[in-house]
Amino acid sequence: MKNILFILLFVSHAFWAQSAFEQGNQYYAKENYEAAISSYESIVNSGKQSAELYFNLGNCYYKLHKVAPAIYNYEKALLLNPNDSEIKTNLDFARKMTIDDIKVIPKVGFNKLLSDFTSKYHYDTWAWIAVFFAILFLLFFAGYYFSRKTSLKRIFFIGLFVWLTGIVLSTASGYYEKSRNENERPAIVFAENTALKSEPKKSSPDATVLHEGTKVFILESIANWKKVELTDETTGWMEDSAIKEIK
Repeated sequence: MKNILFILLFVSHAFWAQSAFEQGNQYYAKENYEAAISSYESIVNSGKQSAELYFNLGNCYYKLHKVAPAIYNYEKALLLNPNDSEIKTNLDFARKMTIDDIKVIPKVGFNKLLSDFTSKYHYDTWAWIAVFFAILFLLFFAGYYFSRKTSLKRIFFIGLFVWLTGIVLSTASGYYEKSRNENERPAIVFAENTALKSEPKKSSPDATVLHEGTKVFILESIANWKKVELTDETTGWMEDSAIKEIK
């Protein structure tokens, strides 16, 4: 009986979420962006999330010229679908609305090559790639075991090493990407303007002033202060109420 009730609740919740999403799309088509936001965020608040949902939210806020929430939701969408070119394009447009012009210092060396490679796919995708290679490995093992011809055995034997390499590479890439994803704490400045301090106290001199929409990376926390790093590798402290973490 409990299982039946759980299934019914799950189905009804999924139906409601789909209905709210379609309603939000209708509001968006009518350029009623505030109502569309209300519909979309009711789904987010219920615990549901998807790249398309956050992308639509970003579009609504972008249309209303609300920089911080637009960038925040595009970034959330990109986390769920890192290879979507449309999300990346709209995020670039939203970033052009920000006041702060902070340079991005590119990473160099082996770490850059490694992160560029593993970030091509989400760690869940790397896991499925490893499963695919594992299936191929088993098929080639069966082919090698049951083959009578020496030439076929040689082909299957070489294939075993190829797919084994693929399993190891995709598994390692997935672990690296998952670790990188968990250790990185990006956030968006939501305050209209906020001071970046040299120390975690209000009396500390301002290192610079940041404005809404700027992306920062949280390094550590003390009380209601966050130590952050900018994309140009500048570090400082700001009050946690001024920013909103992306994940």
